[in-house]
Amino acid sequence: MQAFIRGMRHGIPIALGYLSVSFGFGILAVRLGFDVWTATAISMTNLTSAGQAAGLTIMSEGGSYLEMALTQLLINLRYALMGISLSQKLDNSFTTPRRCIAAFGITDEIFAVSSAQVGRISAKYMYGMILIAFLGWSLGTFLGGFAGELLPEPVTSAMGLALYGMFLAIIVPPARKSRGVLLVVITAAVCSVICRYLLPFISSGFAVILCAVAAAAVGAVCFPVKEETEAEA
Repeated sequence: MQAFIRGMRHGIPIALGYLSVSFGFGILAVRLGFDVWTATAISMTNLTSAGQAAGLTIMSEGGSYLEMALTQLLINLRYALMGISLSQKLDNSFTTPRRCIAAFGITDEIFAVSSAQVGRISAKYMYGMILIAFLGWSLGTFLGGFAGELLPEPVTSAMGLALYGMFLAIIVPPARKSRGVLLVVITAAVCSVICRYLLPFISSGFAVILCAVAAAAVGAVCFPVKEETEAEA
């Protein structure tokens, strides 16, 4: 139980951050026509803020299953890479079923904290961190959805900006440090504006896919990652 409790202790800051962000998600879901229980169920079965926000938009606009699948694949593909990287630090207590359970809870923050641990990590440690983060995310969604059903429209509109503020907090620091990231962000924003105002016939789901692919392509062409070469003896 010591490893489990240590994982929960390390996950408390993550849970507090998720509580505030998912509060905004809950408000956004209610504003788009979902009830509080549906919003909470979405958060309890998904741990992806960007994926959930995109999914809400697709569902509210009557998008297709294909749009949903492709959008979630592009947005959440990074979790597969995180899982592969994190698998190198898992100890022998991680059987295949336990790996599958832990895979559900891999997020950017959980991956970062787990990767920073010295030595190998146990399944109980991962479960403790995932559990507290899961509770924070689900509880925040419920409270946000509940508040969205009670508070007046001007208040919920203002509080709904919290989710978008989180996205800005994610992209602004790296964009200030890297011209490549800045170019990708600008490209995605320009493509989004074009799809919204010049190509309104494109649904929101496919617009996300097109913007992501276009921005990634521009970044790959203009700022390719240089392969490391071995020094000659």
